[in-house]
Amino acid sequence: MDKAISVLKKNTMVIALIVVLIFFTVATGGKMLLPQNVNNLISQNAYVFILATGMLLCILTGGNIDLSVGCVVCISGAIGGSLMVQKDVSPALAIPVMLLMGIVIGIWQGFWIAYVRIPPFIVTLAGMLIWRGLSNVILQGLTLAPLPDSYLALFNNYVPDFLGGTTINYTCILVGIIVCIVYILLQLRGRVSKAKKGYETENMSSMIMKMIVICAVILWFTYKLSLYKGIPFMLLWIAAIVFIYTYITRKTVIGRHIYAVGGNEKATKLSGINTNHIYFFVYLNMAFLAAVAGLVTAARLNSANPTAGVNYEMDAIGACFIGGASAYGGIGSTGGVVVGALLMGVINQGMIIMGVDANWQKVVKGGVLLLAVIFDVLSKKSDK
Repeated sequence: MDKAISVLKKNTMVIALIVVLIFFTVATGGKMLLPQNVNNLISQNAYVFILATGMLLCILTGGNIDLSVGCVVCISGAIGGSLMVQKDVSPALAIPVMLLMGIVIGIWQGFWIAYVRIPPFIVTLAGMLIWRGLSNVILQGLTLAPLPDSYLALFNNYVPDFLGGTTINYTCILVGIIVCIVYILLQLRGRVSKAKKGYETENMSSMIMKMIVICAVILWFTYKLSLYKGIPFMLLWIAAIVFIYTYITRKTVIGRHIYAVGGNEKATKLSGINTNHIYFFVYLNMAFLAAVAGLVTAARLNSANPTAGVNYEMDAIGACFIGGASAYGGIGSTGGVVVGALLMGVINQGMIIMGVDANWQKVVKGGVLLLAVIFDVLSKKSDK
């Protein structure tokens, strides 16, 4: 019984995602699962996956957040648009400049947070005002469009079908099968490694069931994509970022240090870890990923827009907490962030297809976020 409750707690948001997906599928008469809408779920919410991955590291340090990410998205896009549209600079030069802007902002904000110890909320709130204002100065209130085709191709194109499919993209199906095989091998390898070290391993039957469910979802997802245009480049960008940060949080020293700071900063300091460096890295990294999200957003909109990135920080924060990150820090994973971002994306997409008023969409998303945090707080109390 206790094991069942534990499994349920661990997979609450996955179950919630499935329930919400079923609800919107029924409510939209099946439109939610049309191949084009499955593709749109990725392209329209790519920024959430990218920003939430960086926001997770901020939250892990003690429930801290970065309120400036939406405005960093805007100013990086503004700089790129100004260079590529007004000054005819090639994307090969404009993209590094856009990313450099994110790094410079990260250094600026990270310095005040890490070494002067001004609360992150204040520094990033100031940043939100500064970067939004500067982006409007750069754009002079105008929308710069269109962006060069070579730039758009990096984000908006699709992986070609090397197997020559016509009505269905066979390369997409093959990629799904390969991903499933790699996933199963990694799970089995991890189990063997744990057993050799004498660690407790997951029940074999439940592990097999989990692998079957996850592989079924992967194959269904790639099949749906194969019926539209195949694998979007945007998905490759998201997958690369999630993979890199999963490795950082699980396998690297700095990843362990980030969790340690969130767990108990004083104890982490006493063990000889420079917590200032950790905070600096986290906020530098967040601004860099916000600049990456700026690249993606500008490509999706095919413009540099003064209103780009509005409320993006709220979607990123929401995805983290919905995905299981603790409001107190020290707990959370990139896998959870992916689930949280998918849940936010499904809610967004479903309500748009149903024609729900934008104001009610905000009400629903706010309610979902509050429920996720309430669940986290109550879980902590029950564990005590």
